[in-house]
Amino acid sequence: MQPFHLAFPVTDLEKTMDFYHGLLCCPVGRTSDRWIDFDFWGNQITAHLVDSDPNDAASNPVDGHNVPVKHFGAILEMGEWERLAEKLRQHGIEFIIEPYTRFKGEVGEQATMFFLDPSGNAIEFKSFQDFGQIFAR
Repeated sequence: MQPFHLAFPVTDLEKTMDFYHGLLCCPVGRTSDRWIDFDFWGNQITAHLVDSDPNDAASNPVDGHNVPVKHFGAILEMGEWERLAEKLRQHGIEFIIEPYTRFKGEVGEQATMFFLDPSGNAIEFKSFQDFGQIFAR
């Protein structure tokens, strides 16, 4: 698979650095006084400093939860997903959707969790026991 690039708004670069590099352990790429590039599980994400809150709270119901429409994330191996969930719990991260298995026993069964970065950007990490289910219908 080819890496993707995603640019997203943030309101505080120092907190963004602490969160993505410090907590999530994303290596840092190029930086300026207005943006930071991170290696997000092999993908390039760029946090751009903005002067106002860019987020809206639109959500859609999925498997009994309100999933933020605007979100991004990564698909991890199950063991890595479980370790990240525990690390986030230990650091007191407040989940939008607590780690759980969605679509249990159905096509596309997946572990998922949602939380916010310091600027209110929604992030989802998920995992599949069977990666062949990622695009299953």
